[in-house]
Amino acid sequence: MYAFAFAYLAIRLAPAGWWIGAMSGRGVPDQQAAFAVLFGQGLWTIGGSLVAFLVGQLLDVFIFHRIRRLTGEKKLWLRATASTLFSQFVDSFVVLYIAFVLGPQHWSIDRFLAIGSVNYIYKVIAAIALIPVIYLVHGLIESWLGRSTAARMKLEAARG
Repeated sequence: MYAFAFAYLAIRLAPAGWWIGAMSGRGVPDQQAAFAVLFGQGLWTIGGSLVAFLVGQLLDVFIFHRIRRLTGEKKLWLRATASTLFSQFVDSFVVLYIAFVLGPQHWSIDRFLAIGSVNYIYKVIAAIALIPVIYLVHGLIESWLGRSTAARMKLEAARG
């Protein structure tokens, strides 16, 4: 949000007189317009990222806890991976839709779906590849804390 605020203000500020034509010799007749286009796209990307992150994280937590209620302490891989797959699906498409379909570039739906799908497939592969790491880290933390402390902390976390 900090970057959004400063990019927005930088676009809206009146430029210095020398700034507009400073790059005219290099084919940029209005540097302020180029600056606004470049950073204006960034505003759409930041806005899309914030919305996608918020919605995706809420969905991730909801699904994780729903699966945990159904499976208890079993199937850590299922709750971690399934919640990630759902939240990253939302993230993969929401950010692109806001930034590049609604935003100034107005991507076609075909381009949006193609790029979103590739992004999502990459995230699916990463989530599946991280399953052994989840168990490794989980085991390390449990051995460091001790089984009874880890069990107590899990119970407290599950209660919210």
